[in-house]
Amino acid sequence: MRKDVFGIIYAGEDNLNLRDLVNLRSVGALPVGARYRVVDFMLSNLVNSGIKNIGIIPRKNYHSLMNHLGSGKEWDLNSKSGGLIIIPPYDTSENIGSYHGLIDTLKGADSYIRHVSQEYCLLMGSSNIHSGVYNKLYDFHIKSGADITMLYDSVDDSVKNNNIEDVRLSTNEQGRVVEMSVNNTAHKQMNLGVYLIKKDLLQYLVADATSRGKYNFTTDILMNNLSKLKIYGMEHTDYVGRIHSVASYYQVNMDFLNPTVQRDLFYSGKSVYTRIRDEAPTKYGADSKVKNSIIGSGCFIDGVVENCILFRGVHIAKGAIVKNSIIMQNSEIYAGSSLNHVILDKKVNVRPNSILIGSKNYPVMIPKGANI
Repeated sequence: MRKDVFGIIYAGEDNLNLRDLVNLRSVGALPVGARYRVVDFMLSNLVNSGIKNIGIIPRKNYHSLMNHLGSGKEWDLNSKSGGLIIIPPYDTSENIGSYHGLIDTLKGADSYIRHVSQEYCLLMGSSNIHSGVYNKLYDFHIKSGADITMLYDSVDDSVKNNNIEDVRLSTNEQGRVVEMSVNNTAHKQMNLGVYLIKKDLLQYLVADATSRGKYNFTTDILMNNLSKLKIYGMEHTDYVGRIHSVASYYQVNMDFLNPTVQRDLFYSGKSVYTRIRDEAPTKYGADSKVKNSIIGSGCFIDGVVENCILFRGVHIAKGAIVKNSIIMQNSEIYAGSSLNHVILDKKVNVRPNSILIGSKNYPVMIPKGANI
């Protein structure tokens, strides 16, 4: 991708369907795949595309995210010019302490946007997981003469979810978006929330919308301008993981056990960078049995682990059975306990002979630091 593109990641999505998972962290800071955070994938995509000026806009509960990102060294973004820029929330005299929506957020970031030297902005959220570079998106945008180009994937589900902003669209043969709607399963193209747009046009649209008290990027900028602007869509054909509920968070982690998903995310010449945490190798006891699982470093496993995602420092005692579960950092499961379809947040202790059983669609969720 040419050097005239900068990136903005909006890390302030607010999703109550994630419940205790986002009480103390943002969606982008959610741990996934035994060693990553959700934001790692979007940030790595930008870096792999040659974009080295990236602004991240947090909103609330962002301390975990900031601690993870640090100076951006792991993504080679700790440079004196450009690099990784954290754009503080609520940094204008007009803002009283909370954003009304993405448009209001971008208004708060106007100083950063105004001073970047790049001509184009690649705008995205931080709650989706996919891998790839955006060179084709850029080339498609230039060739089509689009004002805005958005990324989408094709879905075949017919279940309407009114608890999230499920944005669907339809395109013509040239790729121009002709219809957009929310929670309309008649449309089989789903918005990925990745937009390429000229910086000047973005500033104009944001200023115009805020002057009229409009704050929803999807309805107030995209839908209201389908006939006025050239809005095009380009299909992403590889894996997409959407995190919008506890069940979807569980499923995305389970997807990491799928070899096809692993190849798409990690073994297609597309690196995924994250902050490295040094730990001793995982230790397996003589009676341990581990099958089809991803295990982080520094774990001690003496029990049975099957179809699980274990983050670093997890202890599984002898006689404990853990299946189809996500166990976050420094949690401990004592002897005789049985877990199936469970999500344990960080530093959870499951006492001896405890039984926790959920299901794929309704996993049991235990909050950080709990003793069960």
